[in-house]
Amino acid sequence: MALPPQLKAIQHYLRTAQEHEKRDPVVAYYCRLYAMQTGMKLDSKTPECRKFLVKLMDQLETMKKELTDSDSITHEVVGNAHIENYALKMFLYADNEDRSGRFHKNMIKSFYTSSLLLDVLSVFGELSEENIQHRKYARWKATYIHNCLKSGETPQAGPAGYEEETYDEEYGAEGGGGPSSQSAQPQSPPHSQPGFGDPNQGPGSMGGPPYPPTNYNNIHIPPGAHCPANTPAELPPPAAGEAIKPVPVPRSIPAVDPSLRSATQEGKE
Repeated sequence: MALPPQLKAIQHYLRTAQEHEKRDPVVAYYCRLYAMQTGMKLDSKTPECRKFLVKLMDQLETMKKELTDSDSITHEVVGNAHIENYALKMFLYADNEDRSGRFHKNMIKSFYTSSLLLDVLSVFGELSEENIQHRKYARWKATYIHNCLKSGETPQAGPAGYEEETYDEEYGAEGGGGPSSQSAQPQSPPHSQPGFGDPNQGPGSMGGPPYPPTNYNNIHIPPGAHCPANTPAELPPPAAGEAIKPVPVPRSIPAVDPSLRSATQEGKE
């Protein structure tokens, strides 16, 4: 089913879900959950949007049943850690490529996807200040390098040119994912560009794996060597005696207006 124009803002999250369908179903699930929650806020009234959101809700329910044995689905704190770890690993991969002067589309996509996953992390609650900064920097880097390569310029590695105070902190789907000051900052990547969410393109449209290597242990980055300064070199294990205790109640799919289903049923009759 085609995405209604009113819900265009969630297309990047749905595409990220599609790309992770087999690679990491947990990531796919939470990307769709975030898209569902955001879509409900954008437009749950018009018939085409109601129909699309009901279909997305059914897909989430099916995925939840299929992933019933996954702690990342049944326990909120485990799911939170799963998405956060994946987003930060992707960020570190892209940041390492950037600081090494290796500018390419897969690295751009890793920056951008990490920022999307940090948006998705908000299904568990408010983002930490550190993750807000990671998200802001990752999306700025993706936009900046994308525009440099498009115009034939050589990007500057690292945080050169990053003006934190003039860059919009809010990148949620409702904000359009773009800079707050278009005159002072690079434009958001066009949707038609490879790797930035054209819904008609398949997961392999970038001409290579758009993901960081699976062996993240080989990535060694000194703490504070990159921007933001508090980016971790690696995710520390829990301290002795401080093991994470999963929340016993699983996170449920957000409540949906019952009229969504009734309206869909009436349309079929």
